[in-house]
Amino acid sequence: MGCYECCMRCLGGVPYVSLVATLLCFSGIALFCCCGNQALTESERLIETYFTREHQDYITLAYLIEYFQYIIYGLASFFFLYCIVLLAEGFYTTSVVRQSFGEFRSTVCGRCLSTTFIVITYILVVIWLLVFSLSSLPVYFFYNMANTCRTISVLSETPSSISQLCIDARQYGLLPWSAVPGKACGMTLSNVCKTREFLLIYDLFIAAFAGAGMTVLALLTFTVSTTYNTAVLRYLGRKGIGPRC
Repeated sequence: MGCYECCMRCLGGVPYVSLVATLLCFSGIALFCCCGNQALTESERLIETYFTREHQDYITLAYLIEYFQYIIYGLASFFFLYCIVLLAEGFYTTSVVRQSFGEFRSTVCGRCLSTTFIVITYILVVIWLLVFSLSSLPVYFFYNMANTCRTISVLSETPSSISQLCIDARQYGLLPWSAVPGKACGMTLSNVCKTREFLLIYDLFIAAFAGAGMTVLALLTFTVSTTYNTAVLRYLGRKGIGPRC
């Protein structure tokens, strides 16, 4: 076999769909975890500075943010390993499909393993759809905040009317109703929107939201490619290519 034929044979066994899904998953998880972690840290500082006066008012939020950050660390480690495993499984199933009509025979254990990965990945898709939905909530909060600030800028010549334009963190469940002041109004809110912290947090939450969407897309791609390869193996098995253990 010549060098060209050898290279073509090797390239023919590469699971390109799984490879793209792996890169997409790595990018999405990195974006979600890094940006989400930093956004949570900065959000705690912003709320502490502009929306509360007492430490007890935001201590629950501080604990929740700390727990979410630990979850983010765990997610990053888990998905780094899981995506590598799925990529390896993609190489295995693709090689089996490519060589099923040759001397190589697929195994029952291999097909059972592929089915297991399909089920696990499907469950992760459902979970990440929920994460994707929840990650839109802080984006919605800061979008409303930025939109209110734009309205204040337009009505800046009438101070009596802009004093009634507020963002109440208590309405979004970020602070208890007993928190004082719990909200920012008028020019105070406008000054908050002009700070570097606000602009940074807004961009970080948008990036984390995009990362969650990329992760969902990657998991869906993994599900489709693994399901396809497994279906082909089952079809070839029914056509007379017997399995071996």
